[in-house]
Amino acid sequence: MSKKQIIIINGPNLNLLGKREPEIYGHQTFEQYFEVLKDKYSDRVDLVYFQSNHEGFLIDKIHEIGFSYDGIVLNAGAFTHTSIALADAIAGVKTPVVEVHISNVHKREEFRHHSYISKNSIGIIIGFGLRGYDFAIQTFL
Repeated sequence: MSKKQIIIINGPNLNLLGKREPEIYGHQTFEQYFEVLKDKYSDRVDLVYFQSNHEGFLIDKIHEIGFSYDGIVLNAGAFTHTSIALADAIAGVKTPVVEVHISNVHKREEFRHHSYISKNSIGIIIGFGLRGYDFAIQTFL
């Protein structure tokens, strides 16, 4: 049995996890949590991580892997609520996307209640902290 190829893509400001607003996002860096995920799924998944604060780099990465990977776990950060271009990139590829948000965006500012990328995703995981990434990976297994 071959391993699934899954990528986690994080958008703007998620490189600050562990430092940024720990009351919302916790104290663990994403890199630390990513090691936990790689260990947990090493027998079934080739897991890759990509983060950028730049919209175009996120779109380029989706285009690059969007016809060959088995799944994309995407936390687009603030681009979730602003980027039609990111939504179009997801719509334009074959690889399925699970949208993830660490916090419950519906308990936060009203502008965070709308997602441009949800309609092009196979599902959304909201408000379970970093465990949401784990739940998203499980949808592809």
